[in-house]
Amino acid sequence: MTGNALRADCANCFGLCCVALPFAASADFAVDKDAGTPCRNLLDDFRCGIHARLRDEGFTGCTVFDCFGAGQRISQETFGGRDWRQAPETREAMFAAFPVMRQLHELLFHLTQALALPAARPVHDDLRAALAETERMAGSNAADLVRLDVAGHREQVSALLLCASELARGKRGKNRRGADLIGAKLRGADLRAANLRGAYLIGADLRRADLRQADLIGADFRGANLAGADLTGSLFLTQAQVNAAQGDGTTRLPEGLDRPSHWRP
Repeated sequence: MTGNALRADCANCFGLCCVALPFAASADFAVDKDAGTPCRNLLDDFRCGIHARLRDEGFTGCTVFDCFGAGQRISQETFGGRDWRQAPETREAMFAAFPVMRQLHELLFHLTQALALPAARPVHDDLRAALAETERMAGSNAADLVRLDVAGHREQVSALLLCASELARGKRGKNRRGADLIGAKLRGADLRAANLRGAYLIGADLRRADLRQADLIGADFRGANLAGADLTGSLFLTQAQVNAAQGDGTTRLPEGLDRPSHWRP
């Protein structure tokens, strides 16, 4: 699977993230929406009617969601290009399969990243086997997708990714896995090669922090200030995490990630 297949291609998706998933009125979403109900901003051609104004209109949560290419795969491969409007009999199965595929594509994304780490070579064979198995699962039909034990598979893959991370980081750095760092004052902090898996960094001050080679899988960067921070070489960082944070023109990002338009120059 190519890297492009693990990037969202909304033009080839039937607006699944805008329909299949629920959201509740909050700081991230302006309104409540039930699962299976189209968002009021979804157009007839499956585009978002306020895409350029999502943050201004109170839909910040939409700007930090990433399906990792699951949307177009469900739309074009699993359901062969039949959309849920023209083929309403597909609605229930399509909407149930989408979140499962999204989890599998996230695993594919991280496994692909791990295989690009030279230091993780001792587990490359295991990573390739896990990648092949995840791809096999993702190729299932809609009925089989919803019966998969994704949680069990994720647990196995997570342990393998941790091994790759430890090899890449040399087991250096602080262990702050799952730490509550909400609003933490970490300006200029040395977090090189730190284990920040699943850490809560909501609203944290990370200005000019050194996050090189830090393991950031699952870290919550909502509202975190990354101005001047160095994240080059960080492990498992996603575009959605970057989009959730604040930064500026001096923030250094890993190759392949884009600087969000809402960041300061």
